[in-house]
Amino acid sequence: MALVDLVMPKMGESIMEATILKWHKQPGEFIQQDETLLEIATDKVDSEVPSTAEGTVEEVLFEVNAVVPVGSVIARIRTSVEEKASQNGKHPDLKTSLQVEPFIKKEQTLDEERMVSTGNKQVVGDYTASSNGNSNRFYSPLVLNIASNEGIPLTELEAILGSGNEGRVTKKDILQYVADRKQGTPGTGTTTTQKQPSTSSKPPYTQQLPVTEERTTAVSYQGNAEIIEMDRMRRLIADHMVRSKQTSAHVTSFTEADVTNLVTWRENVKKDFEKREGTKITFTPLFIEAIVQCIRKFPMVNASVEGNNIILKKDIHMGMATALPNGNLIVPVIKNADQFNLIGLAKQVNGLAENARSNKLKPEDTTGGTFTVTNVGTFGSLMGTPIINQPQVAILALGAIKKRPVVIETPQGDTIGIRHMMYLSLSYDHRIVDGSIGAGFLTEVAKTLENFNPERSY
Repeated sequence: MALVDLVMPKMGESIMEATILKWHKQPGEFIQQDETLLEIATDKVDSEVPSTAEGTVEEVLFEVNAVVPVGSVIARIRTSVEEKASQNGKHPDLKTSLQVEPFIKKEQTLDEERMVSTGNKQVVGDYTASSNGNSNRFYSPLVLNIASNEGIPLTELEAILGSGNEGRVTKKDILQYVADRKQGTPGTGTTTTQKQPSTSSKPPYTQQLPVTEERTTAVSYQGNAEIIEMDRMRRLIADHMVRSKQTSAHVTSFTEADVTNLVTWRENVKKDFEKREGTKITFTPLFIEAIVQCIRKFPMVNASVEGNNIILKKDIHMGMATALPNGNLIVPVIKNADQFNLIGLAKQVNGLAENARSNKLKPEDTTGGTFTVTNVGTFGSLMGTPIINQPQVAILALGAIKKRPVVIETPQGDTIGIRHMMYLSLSYDHRIVDGSIGAGFLTEVAKTLENFNPERSY
């Protein structure tokens, strides 16, 4: 009988690990090839992992909620394939495994076998971190690579207080340290134990830094209440939102648009559109079409910030915030949204939304966005003040479309009519997007929607 190793698959260029959410099969149970064996989650998306072979589950190597590095063996499946004798006459277990693409140097796995210890030095790739001779501290290859790329010597690395096991510096610790270092703000990561300042000859920046002490506060409430623990995705969303507020200087501008022509056109063509194209025409692709046109005129809203550099994105990858059945939010991305016509946008929007709600999004479906749109009007809100989706610099919220009496200017004079009106709000990063650009872009979007051609074809 052959024994097949199933490994944690690669889920994207920047994803190094995944959390096991649920095992669909237990040891001793039969599984078919391509049948779902388990569900996993990353900080981008939840996914199902199929079996690469047909047979009986021999063992599962990790429990639910375990965080597993990419490339690690997570389960073994015993198949009915006959073992083949090796050339020396022995009959070892035949083991195969899913091939995992190698990572680029900045994104190596946390496997300790990839680190070579040489006396008081640790060597990873072409980076050597020289020890001061007194350190027995272990650093993963990922942490050492980040330190190397950021020019952090080992003497400085040793002063970082890690939050990992036995004070080990984790990926989160080193990235937070690098971010604080670039901003000129002292930072050392977090630790759950209080440590005394080092008296060794380390750089002044890292000698006597404050230590953040993590505490779990007991929740107590005397009234009638229910305590609900956040699920994994809600915790990720919360962390992402807080980090965005701490990173960007948020400013929100508002405007309104008369979208009567757009509403009337959609109402007239929606049945024929679905019959001909096999998909519904909602307002979202119409809005995205207009937004893409305006981004070309205001490229600064399609950018990101890296240190003191502004990175203007030539590609327009449109993120569309999508509500999930459990109330959480995910942002699938339409890559190269400016390359699609209205029919293509409609199919992209509907396909990504359906995959999001049925938990079928791929990791690449939620990465690489350069601008985000969120339709708060879906839930009845007139307007909103959205939080920027990092590392982007702007996000546009679309309010509910409401009929209102408004003043209509005509050559014969002003009159009052019933029109379909909606509010639009743009939150932007005031570090690089000034009010004139933010408000100018928002006004241009509103004008584009108001000037929608009611006679156009699709």
